[in-house]
Amino acid sequence: MGGYSSGRHGGKRTTNDMHVLDIRKIARAGLLKPGCSFSWQWTRGGEKIASIGLRTETDRVVLDYRSRSNGDEWQDMHYPVHLAWSGCNYGGQRAWWLCPASGCGRRVAVLYGGKVYACRHCHKLAYQTQREQAHDRAGSRADTIRKRLGWEAGILNGNGDKPKGMHWRTFDSLQATHDAHVNQALAGMSAKLGLVMDRLGRIKI
Repeated sequence: MGGYSSGRHGGKRTTNDMHVLDIRKIARAGLLKPGCSFSWQWTRGGEKIASIGLRTETDRVVLDYRSRSNGDEWQDMHYPVHLAWSGCNYGGQRAWWLCPASGCGRRVAVLYGGKVYACRHCHKLAYQTQREQAHDRAGSRADTIRKRLGWEAGILNGNGDKPKGMHWRTFDSLQATHDAHVNQALAGMSAKLGLVMDRLGRIKI
């Protein structure tokens, strides 16, 4: 069984720092039927970095894995996570984890790995976007618009042309929003690096 370290230290961890058990993906794979035993793996660059064993029983899933923190000895972990079910708008049922951390029991779709797999609140995790500064978010939003317009990724690559079939009014609105996000991102990056920009958004030499 692949192991799991408790993760990065120094500063508040984010959901991106953790191994994720998303019950929606497990359900879509048809693995919530009682009697299923399977392994869930995480990879990086095509290489397996961790795995966990799961066994589905009636209204619960038993987790089986090894964990260690700060270079300590590996510890075998084996415990159940109970499930809850809710009705869907178009029929059927949706599964939820009931967070197994002591005193919690929140109904959640995602558990995050640590010594114990638990919800975001119990692990005191921030979302990655909460760690981003305003200019980082502006750059991300500009890149999202660039993707929609079919432009080359990266706000330093300049603007492209109007996509074929897009109305000019839509294009002009998207381009204006994109440019506003770019200006905010560049201003933030310049301030962070101690650079000075002129009124046209150009860096002064």
